Amino acid sequence: MLKQFLLVLSMCILCLQSVAQQYGSFKDPRDGRVYKTVKIGEQVWMAENLNVSTFRNGDPIPQAKTNEEWDRARENKQPAWCYYENAPANGAKYGKLYNWYAVSDSRGLAPVGYHIPSDAEWTILTDYLGGAEKAGAKMKSKQGWAENGNGTNSSGFSGLPGGFRDGNGSFYYFGKLGYWWSSSELNTYYAWSRLLNYDYGNVYRYTTNKVNGFSVRCLRD
Repeated sequence: MLKQFLLVLSMCILCLQSVAQQYGSFKDPRDGRVYKTVKIGEQVWMAENLNVSTFRNGDPIPQAKTNEEWDRARENKQPAWCYYENAPANGAKYGKLYNWYAVSDSRGLAPVGYHIPSDAEWTILTDYLGGAEKAGAKMKSKQGWAENGNGTNSSGFSGLPGGFRDGNGSFYYFGKLGYWWSSSELNTYYAWSRLLNYDYGNVYRYTTNKVNGFSVRCLRD
């Protein structure tokens, strides 16, 4: 009887945690786009990837439509964005891929009232979800990942496998991996990021070259 009671109690706790998720939305005044949000612990995250093409002051963020344009941004250490495989249809679901020079630009990539999360703020998120070894499954969306590598999305983060673009302009791992920038740099060439993998339930923390194109999530101030 005691075991049955504890099992029912644990199931009720899980249900309450699910119900306790607080969803919302906000409108980015730059283009009128409405983004979904979710409260995870004490943090309020965007529940979808950023998809903006201008900085806060209205200046355009250059779009790199070719490998040459992406490579030029790398050489000049200038901000740039692109769609995966340069296909606008991918932007509707997965948002845009940005290099770190766009992320760190003083004109502001994040919507007003939000910011690009630091490495420490990403860690707060994964710690709240049980640690990096367990958080990935809770952050991945329930569908869209290769080889049935979907998550539970119990966090509401709704992480998607948007792939990435390397410094030379090549695209990789669409449907298999999702990459997100932090605002924290390691040195002149590398910055901290997070990775979700179709094959694992982990969240991977590692440094990557600033010239890569990754997805961006924003955190409420």
